Amino acid sequence: MKKLLLATAVAALSVSAAQAAPTVYGKIFITTDYVNADGNNIPVTTTSNVRDPITGEFVEVRNVEVGDADADSLQINSNISRLGFRGAEAITAETDVIYQLEYGIAVDGESRTFQSRDTYLGLKNANFGEFRFGRNYSVIDYINNVAVNEGYWDNLGPGSADFDNPSLSEALNLTDGNRVNNSIVWKAPKYNDLPLSLALMYGADETFVEDSDDRNEGYGASLMFDAGTGFTAGIAYSDDLNIAGEILRGSASVDLGNYVAYPVQLGVLYQQADFDFSGSEKEKGLVVSAEMGLTNFARPATVYTQYNHTNNLDGIDDADSDQLVVGGTYEFKKNMIAHAYAGANSAEIGNSNTDIDLFAIGGGLEYLF
Repeated sequence: MKKLLLATAVAALSVSAAQAAPTVYGKIFITTDYVNADGNNIPVTTTSNVRDPITGEFVEVRNVEVGDADADSLQINSNISRLGFRGAEAITAETDVIYQLEYGIAVDGESRTFQSRDTYLGLKNANFGEFRFGRNYSVIDYINNVAVNEGYWDNLGPGSADFDNPSLSEALNLTDGNRVNNSIVWKAPKYNDLPLSLALMYGADETFVEDSDDRNEGYGASLMFDAGTGFTAGIAYSDDLNIAGEILRGSASVDLGNYVAYPVQLGVLYQQADFDFSGSEKEKGLVVSAEMGLTNFARPATVYTQYNHTNNLDGIDDADSDQLVVGGTYEFKKNMIAHAYAGANSAEIGNSNTDIDLFAIGGGLEYLF
């Protein structure tokens, strides 16, 4: 009888382990920011819904008005706060089903709906790699390990907010990758312990077309080198994934603490975006960053600075911007981090005589769970 009870208990434990509950995780990151915007001939975009006379459906129409501005604001901002569920479950000895449901939450109350972030269902196999089906980070953003800005100035790459309605600071910066709907990502398995990470991406165009040449499918690839020695380098390319056109990005970083007695990490990123629309110019962007650990505090602390420069913003000839941010962090605990920063962005759009100067200073608390 005791053996029967023991066998039953072992079987129950095995089933429980095999069907483990998903991991619940998230982040709440709230800051208070003083923001000042000063400029002339600033294009302000407004949207309205208009009924299509042919289909009868409502479509969004964007109207651009030009005006001057010299205004400031004290803001309470939710910075990429989120809630997620992820997990894995074996279906064979070598293959797992993997899944993730992650949603952005505006803790400041500006939006009361969950916004989908990385949400996918997939398979992971030691020999064939990992497949993810759903809404995925663009592989361009896999090559983004040099951006150090936090809070209000986190305006490059996967940390960016709503891609369809960018904030002013995002609009004045080089094009980022963000996420792709209806996409497949393949992450290659490690080969002979080579320090390389390869990822390929396909973005489906689900519209019905008579000619396959009219289908706007997207493709992308990224390759990252990281041997664990403090030096990394990567390159990525996408075509019709995040923009109607091509993006080419390369980056490199070095942790000087692995070579000399200075806890400083340096990074550089260069990107070109070639838009398909007629008359556009290649957008060229450069990011240079430095982050240093501080040793004279009771808890881990860092200071950082990041400089962004962009030529031909959004493919507009003679539209340039420069951005400089300085900031720091302090860890009360690994999951409780204080932030402080200040930054400025200055942009000139020569063909429309538009000048924009943006300044923001702020700080807040980030809680991870």
